[in-house]
Amino acid sequence: MSEVTFENTKAHDTDCDAVCIDASRIYDSCGAKDCLRDLPLMFTKDDQATIENACSIRINRANVITTAVSVEPVAFHHGFYSVDMTFYFAVSCDVYTKSSSIPTTVNGLAVYGKRAVLYGSDGCVKTFSSDEPVLCDTDDNECACSSSNCLPKATVQISDPMALSAKLRSFNGCMTLPCTAVPECVTKYFCSPLVSPTSVQAVATIGIFTITQLQRRVQIMIPSYDFCIPRKECTSRTDDPCKVFSKIEFPTDSFFPPKAENCDRGPKPYDDCCEKDDDD
Repeated sequence: MSEVTFENTKAHDTDCDAVCIDASRIYDSCGAKDCLRDLPLMFTKDDQATIENACSIRINRANVITTAVSVEPVAFHHGFYSVDMTFYFAVSCDVYTKSSSIPTTVNGLAVYGKRAVLYGSDGCVKTFSSDEPVLCDTDDNECACSSSNCLPKATVQISDPMALSAKLRSFNGCMTLPCTAVPECVTKYFCSPLVSPTSVQAVATIGIFTITQLQRRVQIMIPSYDFCIPRKECTSRTDDPCKVFSKIEFPTDSFFPPKAENCDRGPKPYDDCCEKDDDD
């Protein structure tokens, strides 16, 4: 292997230049902790037949398939925008029927919509780029702030959902789902068309954490020290599994779990939170 060396490019605090960059600035953001109670589940024809003959149900897990996000200006509040989010969850459940004690695993779709109002500032500029397709503006207004070119960009971050519970209930003929078209990737996820319940409906309760942001592209000045040149050489991976295993530390906490009263999130009185007992 040829030897690779890198020049020491560490700069001092005073050795910097001001450079202009184009970046996304976050104008407003909010976080939410939502417990989504009794979300109706939709299944394929075969899985719904299993639900109709079920006597009990237990939730396994839930994951986010996709999220649809849209932004609209808030009337009479310049600079504020409503962010409409529609979450599509895949929920896996174990279903127990009267004829068998072995559960059957079914996968259903849960949909949840929410809205957040955030400040996104005013901007009536139209941005075009060489790496994007040509788009024509059909609006006749000179400065139509409802145009997609003028709206801020909304981003939504969501944690892995916590699967809390699932239950069965009688179906009253009404599916309380948002009146939005289901994305094509969601229908492909289940491989078969989803159907409405006949007499029995399964509902799930899940917990989510989300962060919603409104951002715009701006040009800002930042201090620049140097280019990010790597300062270490890439090493080849060894083929010896025992050598890799020898570098793993012994999992002491797995064999000696810490006590709850000694391992709070506050400052620890000792380097090891389980080094001493409270009575010592």
